[in-house]
Amino acid sequence: MAQIFRPRLVLLIKLVASLLLILGIAFVLLWRGSLARVPSLDAPVAQWPPFSHKHHVGDVGLDCRFCHTSVETSSFAGIPPTSTCMTCHSQLFRNQAILSPLFTSFRQDKSLRWVRINKLPDFVYFNHSIHIAKGVGCSTCHGHVDQMPLTWRSQSLEMNWCINCHRHPENFVRPREHVFDMNWQPPADQIAQGERLLVTYQIETTRLLDCSNCHR
Repeated sequence: MAQIFRPRLVLLIKLVASLLLILGIAFVLLWRGSLARVPSLDAPVAQWPPFSHKHHVGDVGLDCRFCHTSVETSSFAGIPPTSTCMTCHSQLFRNQAILSPLFTSFRQDKSLRWVRINKLPDFVYFNHSIHIAKGVGCSTCHGHVDQMPLTWRSQSLEMNWCINCHRHPENFVRPREHVFDMNWQPPADQIAQGERLLVTYQIETTRLLDCSNCHR
């Protein structure tokens, strides 16, 4: 029986197949590794120094924007520099050993290394500012951080979870003046009020499920 492919071509095909297999395995391992770095739902994440949203937001009453300064104007909410922390801690709890990493960070002008809690895949585009402008509250995605001594991931932020909101935004939008209000509760007529807010905030529901919104 005549040989269909030449030996060199057969070797080339095997090499290409092996390379594709190796790349496929590497991709799967990297993908699984990236998932492993995302904290589990409702599991408090240890930080050093420990940071309590419950104390700073719930007890002291700091507004989200005091630390997350770019949340209204940028896709990224912003991580506060140590100088923001020192606004208060240059005077408060200066001798507390638990805050020593904070003071060292300030003296050496090196950023603190916080553990990322909410992380989206690189192929997903998310813009904080547009959600804030359209009346989506912080607690909708991040939960009641004012009750978290250590912060945890309260929502999956997976595609199906996001699409559910994009399909029915009237269930979630709130008046802009309550976007940063952790105590806000949906009214009994949330659907009716939500539908009015969709008009007021010019939310085009027909475009909310366009793939290009999140995948660019």
